[in-house]
Order: sequence, then C-alpha cells, then structure tokens
Amino acid sequence: MEQQTLSIAKAGIICQLNARTSILAAANPVDSQWNQNKTIVDNIQLPHTLLSRFDLIFLLVDSQNELYDRRLANHLVSLYYRETNNEGCELLDLALLRDYIGYARSYVNPLLNEASSRCLIDKYLQMRKAGSGFGQVSAYPRQLESLIRLAEAHAKIRLSSVVSVQDVEDAYRQVDFLYREALKQSAVDPSTGRVDINILAAGISATTRQIIDQLAEAIRGELSQRQGILISLKKLMQQLRQNDLSFTKELFDEAVNNLIKNEVLVRTGDKIRYVAAT
Repeated sequence: MEQQTLSIAKAGIICQLNARTSILAAANPVDSQWNQNKTIVDNIQLPHTLLSRFDLIFLLVDSQNELYDRRLANHLVSLYYRETNNEGCELLDLALLRDYIGYARSYVNPLLNEASSRCLIDKYLQMRKAGSGFGQVSAYPRQLESLIRLAEAHAKIRLSSVVSVQDVEDAYRQVDFLYREALKQSAVDPSTGRVDINILAAGISATTRQIIDQLAEAIRGELSQRQGILISLKKLMQQLRQNDLSFTKELFDEAVNNLIKNEVLVRTGDKIRYVAAT
C-alpha cells in the first residue's frame, strides 16, 4: 500500500499497476467502546499487516471532559444555526484550496538534499533509541519511509522543489506527537504500560511474544519426557499451571499452534503428542 502499486497475477496475466492515491481510513472498536486492556489490533480487529502501512494513526476516545464536550456541542449546533457574523475569521475558498492541492500534487516533486538527508537519518536514529532502554524496538525502516513521505508532503504544500531541514523537522514533530500521545493509547503494551511498535508491526507485543516462546519451551520440555504418548490439551494446561506458569488459554493455544507448525507436535482431536527432538 505504501508503495502505491497493485500487483496482479491472474489468468496468466502478471503485471503491476500504479495506484497512486492517499488513503484515509476510520475504524470503530468491536465492542463500541475502547478497551484500555487490549491492543489496537484486538480492539478494532484489523490485521497488523494493514495497520502498519499507515503513516499516521490517531486514536479518538470519547472521554468525559466538560470543556471538550462544550466545544463539540457548539460546533454541532453551529452546523444548524449559523450567524451572519463569523467573528472575524477568514475562510479559505474551497475551490482555491482544491486547485492549490491539485497543482501541488501534479506539478511539485520535491527532492532531498544533503542537509535534509542527514536530518532524516538523525531523526530515525533518535526514534530507534526511544525503546533501547527497555529492550524493545520503537521504530522500523517503515517509520523512516513514513518520515520521508511526510517531509516531502510538507515541501509540496510549500510548492518547493527541495525538501528542507525545516520540512523534516515539521514531519518529525507529527511523528513525535504520534509516539508521545497517539501510540500511548493505540500501541501500548497493556502488561508493561510502554509503547511497543511491535503491536502494529507483528500484531502482538514483544512481551507477549516472549511469554509465548517461554510457554512453548515449557510445553516442549513437558512432552519430551513422554515422547509418542498422547495427552489432552486440558490436562497439559493444568500441569503447566501447577508449575507456577501464568498464562491465558489464548497464549497457550498460540504456543501449541507454533509447535505444530514447526512439526514438533502432532495434534489428534483435542490431544497432542511430541514427535521431534529438535
């Protein structure tokens, strides 16, 4: 999606078509209310492979705030009751704005220079360092590509043929706000309270992935002692919990499925058995 191309391989036809368009999407939580104890992937149930393609993600929560509620109510009422006096604010003509954006998109193609390239690299490294203290990855190369596209967009809106350092700074300010505010709600790990970009990139947090790996290793150790013998999943879960392991059924199922995919376990109905020593 971020490459703005569409690949087709059907009926003997293999080609790649241009799909140069901006995508603005909105989604509601599955339970009609945002659950702070769930990740964004669990709340809106969109695949992480799609979510990670968006350059900017913002979470709009309907929290109780009298000042905000009053401003929202005033805006909604003004849509039905308009006064002739607009309090002196100047409104930009819609046709002019449409023509301006159309011209910028069609005829302005800004390029990076040496100074803006160095600034982009510095900002990306700064984003990467944000999670190094917790052993988590806070940015991927895809976030650098997003930063480049946002900087180019800032240059386009100025009708400039060169991406300046200020364009990079403005783009980084947007991304920094995303990390400081929006991702605190949309990509926060409920178990640690920290922002974890793995939630968008892989669908689960690094902490959850670590628990699944530890659980898979415990299952492997438990079943390797009874190689070839079938054991029910319910009984195996009970035995693991007796060993002071804390986990949910969803994490247990994920660990079992991973071992089955790696051909370590074989499942027969509601029972599994150990078949590999690797």
